[in-house]
Amino acid sequence: MKRSPLLVIFITVFIDLVGFGIVIPVLPYYAEGTRFGATPREVGLLFASYSVMQLVFAPVLGRLSDKYGRRPILLISLLGTSLGFLILGFASTLWMLFLGRIIDGISGGNISTAQAYIADVTTKENRAKGMGLIGAAFGLGFVFGPAIGGILSRWGINVPFLFAGGLAFANALLLYFTLPETVTADHPARASAASGRGWKQLLDALGQQQLAFVLTIYFLSIVSFSIMTASFSLFMMFRLGYDPWHSGWIFAFVGVVSAIVQGGLIGILVKRFGEPALVIAGGLLFSASLFASPFITPATGLLGILSIGALFSIGNALSAPSLSSLASKSASAAEQGSVLGVTQSVASIARAVGPSIAAVLIYSAAAHFGFDRKPQNMSDASIIRTFWTAAAIQFVAFLLAIYFARAYRGKLSAGEAAEAA
Repeated sequence: MKRSPLLVIFITVFIDLVGFGIVIPVLPYYAEGTRFGATPREVGLLFASYSVMQLVFAPVLGRLSDKYGRRPILLISLLGTSLGFLILGFASTLWMLFLGRIIDGISGGNISTAQAYIADVTTKENRAKGMGLIGAAFGLGFVFGPAIGGILSRWGINVPFLFAGGLAFANALLLYFTLPETVTADHPARASAASGRGWKQLLDALGQQQLAFVLTIYFLSIVSFSIMTASFSLFMMFRLGYDPWHSGWIFAFVGVVSAIVQGGLIGILVKRFGEPALVIAGGLLFSASLFASPFITPATGLLGILSIGALFSIGNALSAPSLSSLASKSASAAEQGSVLGVTQSVASIARAVGPSIAAVLIYSAAAHFGFDRKPQNMSDASIIRTFWTAAAIQFVAFLLAIYFARAYRGKLSAGEAAEAA
């Protein structure tokens, strides 16, 4: 990676996710506990505004990167991220907080552009390895972001946002001076955009069964993962008596395991087994770990929670970059940005659906906990049905992955052989 532009892409996504992670522990206190006086509902809307903007603008930025190139879109989005954080840090009214989050959410759609850049500079054989860098950046960003936010908040509740804004601006400078453009004048994406057929080609690509299967499996997997993340801290508090400090270290462990698999092992495993096999294996591991989670007791303690955490981290780390690679391979070079933008929008929808399902399934447990503050009186049934529902959703994704592998085995192999030739 020393001579590769992939290092710049990795740093770009990592800094994006560090900034996102910084917000998680700090924004509720900043918006609600200071001069802004935001209600809990308004805090929720602040978080939602980011996700909604990302959902809408990920395909737009992806399409613009097909038309104008990856480099300018990444550069503008990083400057937008920097501006969004600086507005947050210097905000004096609540509407400025919303403005900052909205600008950051629009800029946050650049993950699809980063993935399209990876698709440009990798062969189909190495595509999953490249996409694994995105996953590794996600994992490490979620490890360091909340920790940085918590530490910097000691110097002022707005300091983490100012730091994130400065970091994004430094990243923009790095990208400007070091990242070469991949969408050259003769690139299929630019030729498609110039002909005016880009949106039609995107719709044609989305209408293909192969891509539809990949997006469906991706959606179900992220819904399942989001249910887990929304309820895991509550589960650890209920069963093991863990507080947020303990939960934070558990999630840090999960992020490190994910980064190791996606950043180091995924390329070797794809060459050996192929993406469809890794999606199947990852889906089965993740489903099994979700099913087993309710059986963790104080007797198994830390060892049990770390074992389960490692399993669902490995399962997700095997399947996520493999699915991104398959989505990329299902589209031609002319619509990489557009298709990967739609893929990120599917992920954004899934991240909204998953916590909503978790809220419904675990409601009686959360309500009971909020009523008397005694975790031991929470409902085991609520915990079980939440994790088992997530396991069932992931198991459906696993079955679809088996069907996909069998139905498209010949087509995928032929496509890779043609590119190699």
